Formats: sequence, C-alpha cells, structure tokens
Amino acid sequence: MLGIEQDRARFREIVRGRIRENLKKYISSGELIAHQGKDRVSIPIKHIEIPRFMHDPRDQQKVGQGQGKEGDPADGKPEDGEGEGKAGDKPGEHEIEVELTIDELARLLGEELELPNIEEKGKQRVVATRDKISGVRRIGPQTLRHFKRTYREALKRQIAMGTYDPYNPRVLPIKDDMRYKAFRQEPVMESAALIIYMMDVSGSMGGEQKDIVRIESYWIDTWLRSQYDGLQTVYIVHDATARVVDRDTFFRTKESGGTIISSAYKKALEVLEADYPADEWNVYCFHFSDGDNWSNQDNRDCVEILRKDILPRVNLFGYGQVDSPYGSGQFLKVLEKDLESEERLVLSRIPDREKIVDSIKDFLGKGR
Repeated sequence: MLGIEQDRARFREIVRGRIRENLKKYISSGELIAHQGKDRVSIPIKHIEIPRFMHDPRDQQKVGQGQGKEGDPADGKPEDGEGEGKAGDKPGEHEIEVELTIDELARLLGEELELPNIEEKGKQRVVATRDKISGVRRIGPQTLRHFKRTYREALKRQIAMGTYDPYNPRVLPIKDDMRYKAFRQEPVMESAALIIYMMDVSGSMGGEQKDIVRIESYWIDTWLRSQYDGLQTVYIVHDATARVVDRDTFFRTKESGGTIISSAYKKALEVLEADYPADEWNVYCFHFSDGDNWSNQDNRDCVEILRKDILPRVNLFGYGQVDSPYGSGQFLKVLEKDLESEERLVLSRIPDREKIVDSIKDFLGKGR
C-alpha cells in the first residue's frame, strides 16, 4: 500500500507540474472557466505515460533480429493492400481530465505569477462559533466519554490497589474511573472582504473585450477567494448609467449605448457607504473599460470621486483598459496624468488575451 501511495503522490506532482507549465495558456484561452464545478475544476491535459517495467523474455527474438530483409513486415505477414484512404503516420493526441480544487488552482496561480499573500486590514468579524475541547470532567453523556483518560484512571486505581496483574493485563473501569470530554465555545473569526467588479457595456465594448474581462475577473476572483473566507462580491455594469446586477447578468449583458464612467464610480460609492464601513472591510475594486468616455468633464468627475471618496476606502482600485477598435482609450491617459501618485490605484492596459496574465500580476503583485 505504501508503494501505491508513493506512486499516486508522484503522479499528482507530475500532473501539477504539467498544469503549471501550461497555466498561462489555460488563462488566456479561458477554457478552464467552462470546466469549473462548485468546488473543483476539471483540467484537460495530454496523456501522461508513467515509467513502468515491461516483461522482456530473453529467449525470444525481437524486432530487428533473425531472418528477413529491410522493409519486410515485422510480424512476417504480408502487408494489407491500400484502401480508399491511407492511414496517417502521426501519433494521436490523447487527453485526460484531472480535477483540482479551487484552492489548489489558486496556489498554482500564486506560484506561477509569484503573487504575495494579501496583507489584510480592518477588523475581523465573528461569523460562527465552534466547540473546542477544554479538558475532562467526571460527569457527562456516554457519547463524550474520553476512553484514553478513563482507562488510564482505571489502570492507576488497579495498580494502587494491587489488583493489576501484568501477566494477565485486564483493565476494567468502574464508575469512579469515568472521564468525559469538556467543551467550550469559541468564536470563529474571519476578515471581511469585498470585491466590486465594474464593466463598461457601452456600444464600443464588443464580445472579445467582454471575454477578456470575464477571464481576468475569474482569475482575480480565484486568487482573492484563496486569501479570504466568506468573500463578498458586487457586480456593476454601466453605459451612460450604472446598475448593480448579479454575476450571470454581468457576463451576459449585451453592449449598447454611450459611456459615462462616473456613473459606475458613483454607484460603487453608494454600495460602500451603505453596507461596507472602510475600517471593517478589505475592499477591492476592479473596473474594466475600453477607455472611451462621454466628455472631458466626466473624466474630471471620475478623478475627483476616486481621489476623495473611493481610494481612501479601498485596499486596491484596479483599472484595466481593454483595447477596442471603437474606443479612444483616452481614460487611461487621464488617470496616469492626474492620479499617478496614488499608491492604491493600479493601472493596466490589456491589448489582447495574451496580456491577461501580465494584467493580473499588475493588479495583485504587491499583495495589498
């Protein structure tokens, strides 16, 4: 059994290494999102051959030995005639699917992108209570009987009374020997954390741009959930107006209308002021857009809201600008110029899927 477990552990390490080698490809393609279950992800990888011993009888001839000329069939049988089509000469690509938990996937992401663990701020909150063994006592229900302590007391008593026979070691507890587990309740604490995702769904944001946002949001979410228990998420979509939506709507809303980016920031501020006090919550905001805003005045309004109201409340505000053939991309330049000294603001340009990995590292690489 020990050998089998060692083989399994070795196989898991081989699989883990293969997944890590190809993780950037998995991220940019978005294929893992379609394979995600509630707590696990199914990952397709090429078939892995494990080295093994093969039977090799010494008294038999092998291919390349014995009678025959070059080009003869190895088994001595005549070749089949050609049919309507010829067999290919390349080996087939065989894939297997392996499952990882979401936590294992997050660890691989952190290792591959060299992401530091999050530095939490704010207070912790009580989310539940749990029973913890605090000692033993002489009374209690049979379901809580402490067998080890009970038989220890019985053994001590029999030795003290001289009734213990080491050649016939029978230990028989009596009522006075009984010991029971004592419990006390203690609070389970966790850090309160919130992610607000905001996405521009105006007419200039096409399907490819939204797919990039969907993929990057998934991986950001995977990492942050590995850092916090009970992470809460709010989704906001905006064109000329903004609204809070559920996750499915966030990723499926079709593009239309103009763009007023400040509408999203005002909506995010409403959410924060209503339910998430800054001194109690670790807050992460991520806004994705093609950078095409309605007016210069709204650009100035956005800068003002960020500087005075949102940035002081959050651990991190990430703005990801997705390249679009229809968007001007001007908003990124505005933020670079007017808010360059703000440490909690992280800016990232995402020209295509291949840059999603770099963008994730931009946002999460400092462990804020």
